[in-house]
Amino acid sequence: MKMAVQFVMRITILVLLTYELAEAAAAAPIAKPDCNSRCGNLEIPYPFGIGPGCYMDKLFEVVCNRTGSSAKAFLTSIDKEVLQINISSSAYSSDPTVQVQMPIIYSKGCRSSGSDAALKISGSPFNFSYYHNTFISVGCDNFATITGLGPVVFGCKSHCNKSNIVEGTRCSGFNCCESSYFPSNQQEFHVEFRSINESKAREEDACKYAFLVDQNWLESNKPDPSSVQYWETVPIVLEWTISNRTNNSRDMFESLKKRNDVRCSFSDEAKDFDSFTCDCASGFQGNPYLPSGCAINICDSKNKEDCFSFAEPKGPKHPLMIAITVISPSFGILFLLHIIWWLYKAIKKRNKIKLKQNFFRRNGGSLLQQQLSSNENNVQKAKLFNSKELENATDCFNENRILGKGGQGTVYKGMLIDGRIVAIKKCNTVDEGNLEQFVNEIIILSQINHRNVVKLLGCCLETEVPLLVYEFIPNGTLFQYLHEENEDFPLLTWDMRLRIAKETAGALSYLHSAASLPIYHRDIKSSNILLDEKYRAKVADFGTSRSVTIDQTHVTTLVYGTFGYLDPEYFQTSQFTEKSDVYSFGVVLIELLTGEKPISSTRSQEGRNLSTYFVHSLKENRLFDILDTQVSKVCNKDEVIAIANLAKRCVHLNGKKRPTMMEIMVELEGVQKVSLAQPNFEELGYVRNEEMGPPNDVSISASSCLESGSASSSDVLPLLSI
Repeated sequence: MKMAVQFVMRITILVLLTYELAEAAAAAPIAKPDCNSRCGNLEIPYPFGIGPGCYMDKLFEVVCNRTGSSAKAFLTSIDKEVLQINISSSAYSSDPTVQVQMPIIYSKGCRSSGSDAALKISGSPFNFSYYHNTFISVGCDNFATITGLGPVVFGCKSHCNKSNIVEGTRCSGFNCCESSYFPSNQQEFHVEFRSINESKAREEDACKYAFLVDQNWLESNKPDPSSVQYWETVPIVLEWTISNRTNNSRDMFESLKKRNDVRCSFSDEAKDFDSFTCDCASGFQGNPYLPSGCAINICDSKNKEDCFSFAEPKGPKHPLMIAITVISPSFGILFLLHIIWWLYKAIKKRNKIKLKQNFFRRNGGSLLQQQLSSNENNVQKAKLFNSKELENATDCFNENRILGKGGQGTVYKGMLIDGRIVAIKKCNTVDEGNLEQFVNEIIILSQINHRNVVKLLGCCLETEVPLLVYEFIPNGTLFQYLHEENEDFPLLTWDMRLRIAKETAGALSYLHSAASLPIYHRDIKSSNILLDEKYRAKVADFGTSRSVTIDQTHVTTLVYGTFGYLDPEYFQTSQFTEKSDVYSFGVVLIELLTGEKPISSTRSQEGRNLSTYFVHSLKENRLFDILDTQVSKVCNKDEVIAIANLAKRCVHLNGKKRPTMMEIMVELEGVQKVSLAQPNFEELGYVRNEEMGPPNDVSISASSCLESGSASSSDVLPLLSI
């Protein structure tokens, strides 16, 4: 009996302490003292504020306009109505967000209350969120292209004929199209409207609309895009950070660094830590930007199973009554508490299992299991990992484990229970309409067994977004070795560059010709070519890859790619072929030869695109003026000439005149054997259009290596290994 009473007393103390902590957490301020924290139903947390002295600086000023019983808040720095402000980071973005109203963009032939100007928020601390928003264009016979986004270009097409429907999108392609691809850290973009069939309609006569919009708003409201002519604005999600360049922000950051209840992080794109955001540390909740804004949180995010929740009492608080109520019950009440706690744990565990099962089904797990159990698919060891295993491998997806981020997801370094080091890719999202295609790609990639392709070890589908597990490649990307000056990245000799080109071509030839089903990579670039411990090439990132049937010549997709590597034919037709991969590989060859980036503002206007710059240089017989230092040291110049002419054929504007990857691999393997022979310049035609005049192949004769006729030892970098 005594032990039972002691147990009840301990529960009483815990309840009272929990009650007081909950009161303290609920009372944590969100706005500065003596400042208005609301505009209508909208909460205005600091560093935002209404009125002088209530915001951190002018960029976060909010004006509350009241009309009768209604009130609307406006961000003065971008002159837009704000609908929601969030000061905490999310699972998908390290930056907090605001939701604002943005105008509709429309073509010249429209009469609307929207805006025909580009969307711009330059000079503000806000960026368009690439995760929360989606791009939609409405209009018949419409090719809407997004420009002004740096190296990335994308868009979509909508037709007047229902036979041109693109499956798997919210807007099917009939009078409306959609693209969820949008690069991060953008503050403005423009829309270019073009007619698909210009012989039937002029662009200025057609009424076409485009807008960026919050995906959650679309899902919850389900508006009809065809009624866009009646809309004035749509909600958009913006991400924000605090600049570290003003006196106020620097003083704030210095004070935040001294606090144990706050954790701050820097923007992914920040240089010299010039912008940051903060959250209350684990175990605290509230507003981290206020001196006393973070209160103790009894519901620690890392231990939610020990969380107690109390509703705020409606009447006066009487702690003594709570104590009497807890102490007075008999052993029957004590037993009832045990039963309730056991039921709570059981229900919570059951809900977790059910949630994982729902995620598994939603991410195509059932279909994948069916494919794995089928004897028709000779799938090699494609493993279905459980979420707990991968959480342990990445220390709960710790930010310190991040290897890189991209449009398809975030890659973490992890260690499995058997000691293997792996790379775990956390996808941004998977379109439910493309689940069968997504599962099919996992099956296809798990069957790829090529020494120069990054191996897919398995996946986990019982989380909110899929997790893909790859072998870990330790030595970074080819892009880093070619374009980043760092002592960790040694210079690549000509022999190493030639070998990397051969290995990459061999991998792509395997994907196009030797895999059980042909695979188009669709994102070949130097940053997707990894180097292992012996500096061997490994082709990676199959997030946008597509498998095709043996007799299929192309796939029709939304236009997406990276400027400098994007096949011009694909951009014009939306039809991706195996020759589109060849074009991208040709740009990589040119990078290996010149050491130049695919897009560079340091080159002249007409030469900003590397392939155009390279072809013009060949036409003017200036190949050896544009070569990288390591390449210009090569003894046998004929090898360089042969590779230059091969690259020239790869970037031909007419895809039919480009070689196949099999032909490229054979030519690369034979370069050294035929280096003493004069290249066949009639066969090695170069890329030109009608305005560029007659062809002019590289015809510089071979010369000796340096003046002495042999390379010095300092010019050759040995093949390194770790």
